[in-house]
Amino acid sequence: MSTNPVPFWAVVPAAGAGRRMGSATPKQYLEIHGRAVLHHTVARLAAQPGLRGIVIAVDAADERFDALAADLPGPVHRVTGGAERADSVLAALDHLAGHAAADDWVLVHDAARPCLRTDDLDHLLTTLADEPVGGLLGIPVVDTVKHADTDGVVDATVDRSGLWRALTPQMFRLGPLRTALGEALAAGVPVTDEASAVEWAGHRPRMVEGSADNVKITRPEDLALAALYLGHQQETA
Repeated sequence: MSTNPVPFWAVVPAAGAGRRMGSATPKQYLEIHGRAVLHHTVARLAAQPGLRGIVIAVDAADERFDALAADLPGPVHRVTGGAERADSVLAALDHLAGHAAADDWVLVHDAARPCLRTDDLDHLLTTLADEPVGGLLGIPVVDTVKHADTDGVVDATVDRSGLWRALTPQMFRLGPLRTALGEALAAGVPVTDEASAVEWAGHRPRMVEGSADNVKITRPEDLALAALYLGHQQETA
């Protein structure tokens, strides 16, 4: 871990219902090793020196967060999220604008990525500390990539050179990210992650290689995989 920690704020969008999990409980509140997924995720961010605060965006009707909040590590702020992930992130950034400077670093991290490695987080912060735009963790694509038509029939094999799988955290300055995200949403641009909004605004984020075990819990089998990874990380820490 760096001896000169980079100051940053964290945003965690956690307003989703996680319908693909097939569970009545949103995935961020499912348990791994006796703790909610959201607790594991926040703990990874809170353990990083330089953290100034974490803003968590939850659904307006969320009745689970307050019971969990008292046990969450770090300085945590709750805001009401929106219909889509990008809306929740923007709501959190709007809240931060009253507490942080426009050039402060903000890391946006998925609530359902509880396996973020401390080394990867530190590597992201130190690599991008002097970067003018910012960037994100990712994994170079190693599998053969196919493009198929609407019937699922392959029409091309895609050159994977230079292709990355985008992960989180994604790290940008508060002011530029807030502006890019707000303008992209207002223009009706599909915003799949923070980097896509920054790219739409004309900037080029930097990719920082992370670890493949930084999985996002989306389907039931992902929960078991995350539990396996967390157990292994704790054994080897």
